[in-house]
Amino acid sequence: MWRLSPLLTAAILAWSSLATAQDGTVSGRVSVIHRSKTDRVSADVVVSLTSTQSPEPAPPGPMLRFVQKNKRFTPHLLAVTPGTQIEFPNQDPFFHDVFSIYRGKPFDLGLYESGAVRRVRFTQPGVSFIFCNIHPEMSAAVVVVRTPHFAISSRDGSFQIAHVPPGRYKLEVWSESVSEEELNSQSRELEIASGDNPSIQLTLHASGASREHLNKYGEAYPPNNPEKY
Repeated sequence: MWRLSPLLTAAILAWSSLATAQDGTVSGRVSVIHRSKTDRVSADVVVSLTSTQSPEPAPPGPMLRFVQKNKRFTPHLLAVTPGTQIEFPNQDPFFHDVFSIYRGKPFDLGLYESGAVRRVRFTQPGVSFIFCNIHPEMSAAVVVVRTPHFAISSRDGSFQIAHVPPGRYKLEVWSESVSEEELNSQSRELEIASGDNPSIQLTLHASGASREHLNKYGEAYPPNNPEKY
């Protein structure tokens, strides 16, 4: 059996360690200021870094999933690169009818029963808002970014983007609860160096706007509609 010499193995490991050490790590915290003083959650903010010099290709990521359970999508938000496939398993004991007609990628998965799974490939950058045509309280969002360097903030607002090659990048943020004007105002260019970089602190203000939406036919949901499924 052919084997690498100890000297060659050591050289490869040293080169690999050096290549990894040359990458940068970007971390920080997002503070989302809500109108309600009792709401202190700063989760579900997408933070992305796109090279302004030589943008890297963003290959499709592994398949992810939105579980439908207790009339909710879990998680509420996913961020992916173009070409990533997302599956929608129905784990409720009744039917769901998942669709998206608002921006992003339009699709209609139709009516499907408990235990069934549907899949969608998100091919274009942008934001897709997802709902159920039977249960208006169900909602989710998919953010498709052009870069492999992104993160979603945790409940306390913290985030970390590792393995970023040094260079100049455009930082962008997205949050469902914040106006587009304010999100655009947060964009900036950063110089990313090897190793740990200075912490990024972001403050966003939730708009408190209504999240009402129409059904997949572009009509209002019937008031107090008795469930058939």
